[in-house]
Amino acid sequence: MTKISKVESFSTEFVSFTRVTAEDGAFGWGQCSTYNADITAEVLHRQVAPHVLGQETGDILALVHRVEEKEHKFPGSYRCRALAGLDTALWDMAGRRAGKPVVELLGGGAGDLRAYASSMKRDITPKDEAARMVRLRDEKGFDAFKWRVGAECGHDIDEWPGRTEEVIPTVARALGDGVLKLVDGNSGFSPARAIEVGRMLEAEGIGHFEEPCPYWELEQTREVTEALALDVTGGEQDWDLIVWRQMIAMRAVDIVQPDVMYMGGIARTLLVAEMAARAGLPCTPHSANLSLVTICTMHLLGAIPNAGKYLEFSIEEEDYYPWQYGLFRGDPFAVEGGRVRIPDGPGWGVEINPDWLDRARYKVSERER
Repeated sequence: MTKISKVESFSTEFVSFTRVTAEDGAFGWGQCSTYNADITAEVLHRQVAPHVLGQETGDILALVHRVEEKEHKFPGSYRCRALAGLDTALWDMAGRRAGKPVVELLGGGAGDLRAYASSMKRDITPKDEAARMVRLRDEKGFDAFKWRVGAECGHDIDEWPGRTEEVIPTVARALGDGVLKLVDGNSGFSPARAIEVGRMLEAEGIGHFEEPCPYWELEQTREVTEALALDVTGGEQDWDLIVWRQMIAMRAVDIVQPDVMYMGGIARTLLVAEMAARAGLPCTPHSANLSLVTICTMHLLGAIPNAGKYLEFSIEEEDYYPWQYGLFRGDPFAVEGGRVRIPDGPGWGVEINPDWLDRARYKVSERER
């Protein structure tokens, strides 16, 4: 193995791609977590790169642990979001070296995945939400959909009065039979209200209720899980392995949903997936935008033994999430029959759009000679 000689970032407010280069010229592309990504890039260069320059590239988890120990006074979300830029670039490098996709390095194989069409919108009427999902069902072949109820961290106050009671049956009935239906509460409800909403969901054949209560209140979520027959899911915000151990041990959720980028990359996400597998819980990662997080999640789902039923796939268009378009050459997110293909080229199997890179803010950390 060779040592890391350079860590680069290419950043905007929303996305920060990373490139890690080894002494022999081998390189890999990765990404820090989205949102305030320009801030995360600063953390990458200040608190990650100094500890990995000059280190061997082979043991990715060991490098992650090295950074965690060196920066033990900063154990928070930003450190993990920055670590993702290192981890994902090193997995890409390893795949490029081996001439294999990352999914094969993880013990899986390339192929296709069922996707669920995931809406991020609450500023949409139930009628309009139903219409766009029916259109996607008919045009793209999606047979699983997720939409939003309540209000984000809403303290039982709806996005507007009566929306939850209207959007649940309106969308569910428009999609009809033979379609899997999911909703997301985004930490919006107290346990009592979440259970009430959950009963409505069950009555409409909806089988997945995500983050019904404030995600940091594990006991509240467990109360909902124990009261309902449908799957209560969560974990997208969580990065702390201690919290994950607690969440899984107390059966707070039926399905775990770590986010590869919030977690700090593939190596740490695998630790969560393995914990869940030992407990008999499926893993359906959070991947709510069409950046590298969804590509990485494709490779992960193609390899872990307790992969959930589907891949989360953002359906937001350019007028809503304009920054997620034009990141890659070609279209790695083509949907056919409601399914997407895991890229089968070396590493992640995608190439960053050079025009996007040219417009991004550039920074480099290099090993001193």
